[in-house]
Amino acid sequence: MLSASIHPTAIVHPAARLGHNVEIGAYTLVGEHVEIGDGTRVGPHVVLTGHTRIGRDNRIFQFCSLGAEPQDKKYANEPTRLEIGDRNVIREFCTFNCGTIQDVGVTRLGNDNWIMAYVHLAHDCQIGDHTIFANNASLAGHAHIGDWVILGGFTTVHQFVRIGAHAMTSMASAVVQDVPPYVMVAGNKAEAHGINSEGLKRRGFSPEAIMAIKRAYRTLYKSGLPLAEAQSAIAAEGARTAELKPLADFLAVAGRGIVR
Repeated sequence: MLSASIHPTAIVHPAARLGHNVEIGAYTLVGEHVEIGDGTRVGPHVVLTGHTRIGRDNRIFQFCSLGAEPQDKKYANEPTRLEIGDRNVIREFCTFNCGTIQDVGVTRLGNDNWIMAYVHLAHDCQIGDHTIFANNASLAGHAHIGDWVILGGFTTVHQFVRIGAHAMTSMASAVVQDVPPYVMVAGNKAEAHGINSEGLKRRGFSPEAIMAIKRAYRTLYKSGLPLAEAQSAIAAEGARTAELKPLADFLAVAGRGIVR
């Protein structure tokens, strides 16, 4: 803690573990079981509590509450956790809760995510890398969000929903079923509206790969095939096209059913 820069009005528990070049802003509270990695900057009026581990080079803006107990009546003060990776930007008034023993016991945010103001991550959510959550996006418990997902502002995600890698939601989408990789959804309830082709171009997907994903989308959503037959067709194509394997694997897992 000797190398950390701590504002004199901040309250940092003596047992908290702070890495090199950590900055703690005015009136911020850091609890006993909190660990903060090198180079992370925490703004003023932030509460870091619970069994919370934060990685390197994050930036946490003012008025966030990270690591508090979950909004779950079953929670009985078990020592569940919140884990945040490296190089994330977490903007104002975000609330991330720790996990529950009814699931894996940990809420996780990966690396290089851009989390805008007022975002809520409920207990046991699992977030990948390189995501963007726009203002007021809210995840209920046990949601799983893949890499490179973009959630539009005021998107709400139902508990236990999965959203696959590179998917995207429009503003104010209500997502109550699983969203396969690459798919764009919109509406309340959210419905599929094509693939995130512009995002895939920006991430270096070849024209051939994007065309294969478009064909798979048509098989899944436009062909009139029963879901099981569409899954089989995509799985067969996935054996030949690497970019379709994540889609085939996602569809093979039973969940809440996919957005149709």
